[in-house]
Amino acid sequence: MTSNASPPTPARASVSRASQALLLACAGTFLSFLDATVTNLALPPIAADFDVPLTTVSWVATAYVIPFAALLAPAGPLADAVGRARLFLIGVAVFTASSLLIAVAPTLPVLLGARALQGLAAALLVPASLGLVLAEVPAERRRAAIGTWSAAGALAAAAGPALGGVVVEAVDWRALFCLNLPVGVWVLFAGRKLLAGESRTGRAPDLAGGLLLALCVGSMVYGLTQGPEHGWSSPHVLVAAAVTVLAGAATVLRALRHQRPALRLDLFRSRTFAVAGAVSVLYGAALFATMLLGVLFMTDAWNYSTLQAGFAMSPAALVTAVVGIGVGRLPVALAPRTMVSAGSVLVAAATVTLALLADTEPHFWTLWLPTGTVMGVGIGLVTVGISSAAALSVAPQHFAAATGTVMAARQIGGGLGIAATAVIIAESTGTGAQPYVAVYWFATAVNVAAALAGLALRSPAPPAPAPTRTDAPRVLEGDQR
Repeated sequence: MTSNASPPTPARASVSRASQALLLACAGTFLSFLDATVTNLALPPIAADFDVPLTTVSWVATAYVIPFAALLAPAGPLADAVGRARLFLIGVAVFTASSLLIAVAPTLPVLLGARALQGLAAALLVPASLGLVLAEVPAERRRAAIGTWSAAGALAAAAGPALGGVVVEAVDWRALFCLNLPVGVWVLFAGRKLLAGESRTGRAPDLAGGLLLALCVGSMVYGLTQGPEHGWSSPHVLVAAAVTVLAGAATVLRALRHQRPALRLDLFRSRTFAVAGAVSVLYGAALFATMLLGVLFMTDAWNYSTLQAGFAMSPAALVTAVVGIGVGRLPVALAPRTMVSAGSVLVAAATVTLALLADTEPHFWTLWLPTGTVMGVGIGLVTVGISSAAALSVAPQHFAAATGTVMAARQIGGGLGIAATAVIIAESTGTGAQPYVAVYWFATAVNVAAALAGLALRSPAPPAPAPTRTDAPRVLEGDQR
């Protein structure tokens, strides 16, 4: 008996491959951002388990952040060269294995080493994941795909604090890292199909330049995070600053001379990409300061428990995820300039409201939830706007490089925002809610600056097909002023 079922057409197979790439990329990104958000809730029980001070165990978070921030930019060109799916799956494999090592770590040094390895893996998989999506998804669906991918990270931020608090209280801190294992194994198993037919140049970027760039960003983030604790004139910070300057200068020199640089300076010939990078720094500073401040404010000024604060922070992140998915599916595409500027204004409106009205009396329903909702809408718009402007302003063969560079800029801005938050709170002479109010004023000013900078963004031109030759000259899309 013959079957009437016809084999899948190439177009249908292409749609299926694009959908699978988007699903797996979202799953991998969700893992990396979930782990970054749940870990803070595990710090007190980890300190108790290994009998060390909380200041020492804070390196569990720092050990992840530094390699993650340092390797985002060089990981982008590497993904474009060796294959986005290949590097994405390598990142997921290392991330899953390091999660298991953290869960069974017998000593704190082993745990810290595994966390650093996990941060490295996240830096590999995150830019490769968006680069993979943009390479597989048809041009007319890329804006919606960017929104969905951004929403996966926001959803992790929404689920992280609440999920982390529940797991730590009900089971154990080690169980937090076991949550990654089934998802990681599934992504590895399902993602093997994406390796077939993947295009890549096969020519890795400058290794030495990549190490110098990682050293530059890593030392910068280290100095920013250690400055408030050790003092800005301490040897820790001064050495980090010197290393940042020297490594940065060496990176730029190699980028100007090398045929396949780790830092793609040519991307900045596009005005849209350059502005997106600058806005990303401002956005990161405001976002990280606001996220850190929320938990500190509620646990200190409002006397919320860590678990209560985690649940209170979740609605804003959930709204961010909904906006990220919805904005890409609007019948009329919003321009990146509109999303970034309007979103930044909304976030500024939320932070200035908190600066004016917040006090030591809890007002969750009448103050925190409404402002958090407005903030979530704004963050969702800005996130999608920056990602769209940066990724879609370059040629398809440079998608991962553009993503990694802009995300590294956001991490650098985040380090600045966290450092500024710590300094403002430490230097404040007020009591009660006053130190936190001062930080909300800082966040408002940064968001206003981001809104003004966003006005300089131009809508990217329609994507052009990637050149077929691996040695073709690098051509940027959009305006190349």
